[in-house]
Amino acid sequence: MNQFEELGLDQQVLQAIADMGFETPSEVQEKTIPILLDQETDLVALAQTGTGKTAAFGFPLIQKISSESRKTQALILSPTRELCLQITNELKNYSKYKKSLQVVAVYGGASITDQSKQLQRGAQIIVATPGRMQDMIRRNLADISNIDYCILDEADEMLNMGFYEDIKSILSHTPNTKKTWLFSATMPKEVAKIASKFMKNPVEITVGSKNMGTDNVSHEYYLVNHRYRYDALKRLADANPDIFSVIFCRTKRDTQKVAEKLIEDGYNAAALHGDLSQNQRDLVMKSFRTRQIQMLVATDVAARGIDVDDITHVINYQLPDEIETYTHRSGRTGRAGKTGTSMVIISKSEVRKIKTIEKMIQQQFVQKQIPGGKEICKTQLFHLASDIKKTEINHDIDPYLPSIMDVLEGFSKEELIKKVFSVEFTRFYNYYKNAPELGSDITASKQSSDGSTRYFLGLGSKDGFDWKSLKDFLKEQLNLERDDVYKVDVKGSFSFFNTDDRLANHVLESFQNFNYQGRDVTIEITKEQSKERSPRRKFSKYSDSDGFGGKKSGRRTRGRDGKKNGRKVSHGKNIENSIKRRRSKK
Repeated sequence: MNQFEELGLDQQVLQAIADMGFETPSEVQEKTIPILLDQETDLVALAQTGTGKTAAFGFPLIQKISSESRKTQALILSPTRELCLQITNELKNYSKYKKSLQVVAVYGGASITDQSKQLQRGAQIIVATPGRMQDMIRRNLADISNIDYCILDEADEMLNMGFYEDIKSILSHTPNTKKTWLFSATMPKEVAKIASKFMKNPVEITVGSKNMGTDNVSHEYYLVNHRYRYDALKRLADANPDIFSVIFCRTKRDTQKVAEKLIEDGYNAAALHGDLSQNQRDLVMKSFRTRQIQMLVATDVAARGIDVDDITHVINYQLPDEIETYTHRSGRTGRAGKTGTSMVIISKSEVRKIKTIEKMIQQQFVQKQIPGGKEICKTQLFHLASDIKKTEINHDIDPYLPSIMDVLEGFSKEELIKKVFSVEFTRFYNYYKNAPELGSDITASKQSSDGSTRYFLGLGSKDGFDWKSLKDFLKEQLNLERDDVYKVDVKGSFSFFNTDDRLANHVLESFQNFNYQGRDVTIEITKEQSKERSPRRKFSKYSDSDGFGGKKSGRRTRGRDGKKNGRKVSHGKNIENSIKRRRSKK
């Protein structure tokens, strides 16, 4: 016997539920559906994302709506276009055996004229985003003055997105006799304010505790220097070869940047954010659902419409500004009874936020080390072996086997296995063989001692460089990523720049006997750091931090006004300030 029958649902809805393969109601459905069917009441339901809230209000709503009347009887508000379309499609599936029941989606980014025509033909249920619904009401294209039910889905997220005034305005066009059902993952004070202002003695349903995370998701955090955040992301992906993930960034700019870097590095990735057109967003989501995209980099707002049950990992590339938003993020995985993992990449200063989140979701985070190169290579090697074992033989290659056998004649079984595995394994091995550890203990020490090396370089603005062009020049000359070179400071005839300590020997060796436009170019580590380096190397007498102290360079330099000051000064970060101090003494 299907357990949904015990909740009081009619045969039309039960038949649709059977077609979708649902057998056991989730906790929020089990608690909510009987109340909504038996009582005409306002209701507040608090449950983690991914626990089946749409069905919890969708099943009883479909049963209560009269398909014989063409008037609009229910309005559902949701925060994003994607979620609006998702709810619409689900309600259509729920009502497939209820003839003449029409559900219309009203959202921005699509023709308002087409949506208006659909409403005119009769829509018992409207599913809308607040902004577009406001527009429809202002233009008298939608009539919600006689609705019986208003559902606020993902209420906390709508308020986080600044829709409070829109919601208040929309509700002012609805009758006082309607019943309001509010569904939310968290219960911040703004949601409580909506409940108290627009609802009458609502029944409250809570699954777990308020703001509590689902038990299906494990929570991990990785402590790294902020400069290694992207390197850490790549290692987490490489250490989980079957990863199917959503990566969260705070801003649209960071989202696009991280996605582009992942694509450049050979990962199946894409960005999802508000600057994409509706068509672009649809294409990205279609590719993600069909697993053509393995790593979807998204903003919190754009990710509200992601309804994919098999996401294995959520990676918080950056923690959200609003701590409550973490609940929504982690709820993208561990859906439909499956397990998932939520990973957080943080710097040392953000550890306190983890403690705050732990209290909110009432679950513990496990601190883990970023996987090392050897560990990743081993994981990839065994993953490749597993893939080969599971691969079904394509007998279309049979006609070519004799020729292949001739090419491989003389190799032993062991040699062939080594060659097959080396094709893929060598790529990872070459990348990670000299890669540093990114563990929390190492990262923490780098944060306290900076972990970077500063160099003096005998090229400057006289040679046509500014900080940007010099950074590009160094990237090409040293064969590094652009972000590997930082704190670039260009002076008249010289410059300073930083790299991580691990690159110091490579930088110095790359500039040995270097000639630029017919003259030799000097590169040395600044005086401040030379004391800590091996005595076998010749280090710089220059420092960009000691002003007029230390040895003199014997060079004439130019001030900010471009005039020669005629003084012999040391090359340094505070040269101009030192010149000003000497002038002030005269």
